[in-house]
Amino acid sequence: MAEEESVSEVPSKKNRFRKDKPWDHEGIDHWKIEKFTAEDNRHGLLEESSFATLFPKYREKYLREVWPLVEEKLKEHGIKCQLDVIEGSMSVYTTRKTWDPYIIIKARDMIKLMARSVPYEQAMRVLNDSVSCDIIKIGSLVRNKERFVKRRQRLIGPNGATLKALELLTECYIMVQGNTVAVMGSYKGLKAARKVIEETMKNVHPIYNIKTLMIKRELAKDPALKEESWDRFLPKFKKNSVQQRKKPKKAKKIYTPFPPPQQESKVDKELASGEYFLKEKEKRFKAQEEKKNKQAKAEGVRKERREKMFVPPEEEKHVKREHKKDSNTEVDVQAFKKKIKASQKRKNSGLIDSKTTNIKEKKRKKST
Repeated sequence: MAEEESVSEVPSKKNRFRKDKPWDHEGIDHWKIEKFTAEDNRHGLLEESSFATLFPKYREKYLREVWPLVEEKLKEHGIKCQLDVIEGSMSVYTTRKTWDPYIIIKARDMIKLMARSVPYEQAMRVLNDSVSCDIIKIGSLVRNKERFVKRRQRLIGPNGATLKALELLTECYIMVQGNTVAVMGSYKGLKAARKVIEETMKNVHPIYNIKTLMIKRELAKDPALKEESWDRFLPKFKKNSVQQRKKPKKAKKIYTPFPPPQQESKVDKELASGEYFLKEKEKRFKAQEEKKNKQAKAEGVRKERREKMFVPPEEEKHVKREHKKDSNTEVDVQAFKKKIKASQKRKNSGLIDSKTTNIKEKKRKKST
């Protein structure tokens, strides 16, 4: 039994050099950001750090208006800032009063966001420890310009509804501007937002990712499912894309270990035809004869082409078209004759009746 225990205690090859970490246990939240105060760095920074970013021309007017507020906000953290309108750039510097070494990175992110059309009220939030930012470049993800505009509009949605839903689910501020998307929020939210944005530009509709995020949000509320896999709850979407035309398979040639035969040179061809042994004068005469034959053939083709212009076109023969008699339009002559006779008889009988009535009326008048 003791031997079995000693065998089981031997660490595997993979975990041989791993040691216990008493400071790292399950109760620690690795996402938590520890606070950094002025007391933690009383002596300040040794060297000056600076960052600069360019901004487009259309942002100049807005930046001029809000720059006093930017200076005031950065002054609280011991950061100096400068706006260069001629060059079109914004710069931030550390000073002797700066005690937080990471605040210069936060200030750099702030001016980057403001250059990407994020308003000052939102950009100033990035100075907080709990807020981070990510600028996603989407311009290079789609090659066709029209397709890029359509997919970017799909990300925004009708009246910004899709973007608003994404902001609520990721708890991030999202700003779509030109070829970039500026995102502000927690690290978890930034990761989820980046995934949705990149997949949208790769022709995956955002509604699928939004549906998945909604389900994950509901599952996170249940503590019993914290340690379990959520794959069974998440929807699995099938691609219904149109199949592309398959490329025709090229038939493989029969493999031969021997190299291809050497092509015949000009001398080899002359030797085969016997021209090599002709004299220079005979060669010249033969070349002239070939040239004359070639010219005569070309002249004949040109002559035929010219003569075709004078050949009258064949006229179409005029043929009288016979009108076919429809069976419905044929008239039965005998029946037509009988019909006429019957109508004549009716007329005659009507005349006789009218005459007799007139005679009778005259007789009555006389008698009276």
